[in-house]
Amino acid sequence: MGRFIIIGTAGIGGALARKLKAQGHEPFLIGRNAGQLSELGSELTCEHAVADVTDMDALMVAVHSAGTILDGLAYCVGTINLKPVTRFTEADVSRDFEVNALGAFRAVQSALPALKASTQDTASILLFSTVAVGQGFASHVSVAMAKGAVEGMTRALAAELAPKIRVNAIAPSLTQTPLAESLTRNAATAQALAALHPLQRLGTSEDMASLGAFLLGPEASWITGQIIGVDGGRGTLRTKG
Repeated sequence: MGRFIIIGTAGIGGALARKLKAQGHEPFLIGRNAGQLSELGSELTCEHAVADVTDMDALMVAVHSAGTILDGLAYCVGTINLKPVTRFTEADVSRDFEVNALGAFRAVQSALPALKASTQDTASILLFSTVAVGQGFASHVSVAMAKGAVEGMTRALAAELAPKIRVNAIAPSLTQTPLAESLTRNAATAQALAALHPLQRLGTSEDMASLGAFLLGPEASWITGQIIGVDGGRGTLRTKG
């Protein structure tokens, strides 16, 4: 079975690692929280390395420690930094871009030799965008800019790395993860946000992990260059008015 690097293990990354492990694959975990990483590594009996995606040297060392042959990479790191454009500083925007887009680029570049060495028909890269890129939501300017870069990177890499490596991205709507806790911890607020979706609920880490595991695996061997919404219908449907 496959050997996959999972970067970012709180929420979606952790759910993806669990699903891949249950399918018989071998996840290698990378995250910045040593305690959380160790706990998940012990649970899944898999290797792990501590690194912050904003530290290029540490990230490169962590990726290289996963081995010289990899079958996939999932970059499950993100930010939710929402406020009016007049309240953003350049430092805010730079931080969002570095975590969401530049970190993904660094991870892919570091892992590329090992991905090219995969013995599978195709290796796979999975990135994460957001429904806000295609929809346009107020107060989302910074994250939409950063994740828009991720979507462009997904398509450019898919073209450049074909046919050996496939590259796809998932674009979630609001998902109940530790990252989104500030938006979902209040039950009334969470219910109101859920009601904005045609399927009338928020996403879960498992919703994203199910598609993520599929896109990383051999069943998706003819899928590349795609941005796939897992968003309860919010990105494309209007059920009222």
